[in-house]
Amino acid sequence: MSSPHSHIPPLEVRERAACMCIHGGACSTFAPGHALHLIQARLASATPSDWVDAIVDSIHADGTLVLRTIADAAPVSVWNGAGAAQEIHVGSPVALHERYNVLAIGRRRFNVAALAD
Repeated sequence: MSSPHSHIPPLEVRERAACMCIHGGACSTFAPGHALHLIQARLASATPSDWVDAIVDSIHADGTLVLRTIADAAPVSVWNGAGAAQEIHVGSPVALHERYNVLAIGRRRFNVAALAD
């Protein structure tokens, strides 16, 4: 004879989870602009025709970067909380994968969130 299964209800979440990069730690989420997911990096590398060359136009303390595309000098604003702003300087060449939101700074890759201009 088996005893009845007592169901323990899940705990209610009362606050939204915050990524540790807000507090200066490593990113703890794969949301846009945070840690780069392995699949995201692989998809970007598998579609080389979607990369756009750009120059860093400005860097803001909150992690926002304004890039100017080489082809038409169009401004593109992106945000990254994983440290991309600390890796570059104004005038640095970068590559942006617009489909999968990946920013390439040399050999380093960052997940970026596209911002409305």
